[in-house]
Amino acid sequence: MQLAFNQIVMKPGHALLLKDINWQMFETLLDDLGETRAARLSYSKGMLEIMAPLAIHEDSKKIIGNLIEIILEELNIEFRALGSTTFKNEKMAQGIEADECFYIQNEALVRGKDRIDLTIDPPPDLAIEIDISSRTRFDNYELLGVPELWRYNGKTLEINILQEDRYINSETSSQFPTIPVIREIPRYLEKSKTAGRNTTMRAFRSWIRQTIKNRTQR
Repeated sequence: MQLAFNQIVMKPGHALLLKDINWQMFETLLDDLGETRAARLSYSKGMLEIMAPLAIHEDSKKIIGNLIEIILEELNIEFRALGSTTFKNEKMAQGIEADECFYIQNEALVRGKDRIDLTIDPPPDLAIEIDISSRTRFDNYELLGVPELWRYNGKTLEINILQEDRYINSETSSQFPTIPVIREIPRYLEKSKTAGRNTTMRAFRSWIRQTIKNRTQR
């Protein structure tokens, strides 16, 4: 009797690692699970990880995504937010689903596209991973060529910039070099836990506007 993936029950905050998964099996699994599932997948050269996120994980990714959108709106930069879209490349035998991801510099190249094909389309300019219950594997993002990866562990924000096919830890974001995101994103995320989402977003938008104004006046 063959075990079906929909028979697997996972507790939130846990991960399942499977080996010897070929590309066709990975594609079949994606089709079987559909696009409305809660679990997230990471595939690299035959190794498949299935993760079931915690509620705090989902809260963090949503708030951070909202804060990034506010920065982009106030800087008047077009963007496309694609959440946990599956990005894959069969030739590289890689597949990944970020917690949040954004097309910024390359937004125009994927504008209006229903499906992203990494054999012809660029990867997202920025990916976000919430590492509260698991540790992000860099390999997938590096091999797919994602220029910038943020990793939040529940307390601090880590910024990684792709240089010569390897991530280098950085104190500043290449997407927002004039915004101290490594300090302010965690601060406002913590604020949202007590002040509420809407109050936090209004305060952050006000802060961003003032920050941009101060920098343009210099």
